[in-house]
Amino acid sequence: MHTIKLTIEYDGTAYVGWQFQPNGLAVQQVLESALARLLGARVNLYSSGRTDAGVHAKGMIASFTTERSLPLSAYTDGMNCLLPPDIAVISAAEVAADFNPRHDAKGKHYRYTILSALRRSPLSRTSAWYLREKLQLELMRQGAAFFVGEHDFSAFRTSGCAAKTTLRRVDSVEISTSGDLIHIDVTGSGFMRNMVRIMAGTLVEIGKGKMPPEHIGRCLTESGVKAGPTAPPHGLCLMEVYY
Repeated sequence: MHTIKLTIEYDGTAYVGWQFQPNGLAVQQVLESALARLLGARVNLYSSGRTDAGVHAKGMIASFTTERSLPLSAYTDGMNCLLPPDIAVISAAEVAADFNPRHDAKGKHYRYTILSALRRSPLSRTSAWYLREKLQLELMRQGAAFFVGEHDFSAFRTSGCAAKTTLRRVDSVEISTSGDLIHIDVTGSGFMRNMVRIMAGTLVEIGKGKMPPEHIGRCLTESGVKAGPTAPPHGLCLMEVYY
């Protein structure tokens, strides 16, 4: 048996998320169908995590096992001939049989992108949250500093989150600009459902002057304090998973 690790990039606009869902097409479903055509047998893909509907990935990791002996290029060049334009396998490697994409991961890097401009951009409509308001970046950076460290992030998860613990370690939150685009780069040990999007939504509220930077500290230390809104999914991208 061979265990193959894939690094996958996708535009999540047309999908209900990574994982199989009864209400639409999932990225996992498309990849498993392509693998079945390539290998002549169905396989199960195990991923480093899930992304919600509309969320993108530059470095999603998934693995599967197969009895077939194929060159690794079959899982990149060959697979990409079978995949739609919005999904691609960037790299493939054979790994140890006990490799687990989720449990072996040491950390993840997400990027949330905002377009802050007078007028909307059709070219950014599926990859950035458009805001006409001018955001106060220095206030946002002051607020972002409160996230760093290990905290109880219960205020930063969606109501349907089934995580067993709300303790998470955030290693860095950096805010940078590229023209009219604002990037919020978050790295940490792992994230709960919608956690990064709620972090981004809270930082935007601070940038608008609707919350003080210290509000994030209260959310992390005081019970019942509510975070800001959940930012739209299309601004979020899983950049990399660390092993």
